[in-house]
Amino acid sequence: MIDTRLTICFDELCELENIDQEWVIEIIDYGIAKPISGTDKNDWYFDTSSIIWFKKAVRIYNELEVDWGAVAMIIDLLKQKQMLQEENQLLQNRLHRFHKVDL
Repeated sequence: MIDTRLTICFDELCELENIDQEWVIEIIDYGIAKPISGTDKNDWYFDTSSIIWFKKAVRIYNELEVDWGAVAMIIDLLKQKQMLQEENQLLQNRLHRFHKVDL
């Protein structure tokens, strides 16, 4: 099986998304996002889907002017919300199919 996951390295993430290297390290330290491989920043690689969380974290940090700990809590809540919305949609789809079968 071929792994088609797209990745981005630490330097590319910082350069392409215009995120300060220290902020990326803070985001990782607080568990907001994490590398999918590598042991230090020189060989860190991230799943490109994690870019969304980096961008949200930076935006929250800048706009709300809160510390990284608060940003981590907000991102955790946003991730939980997303997971619950996806689960709710799945259950809604199942319910809809169930009702179609009953008719």
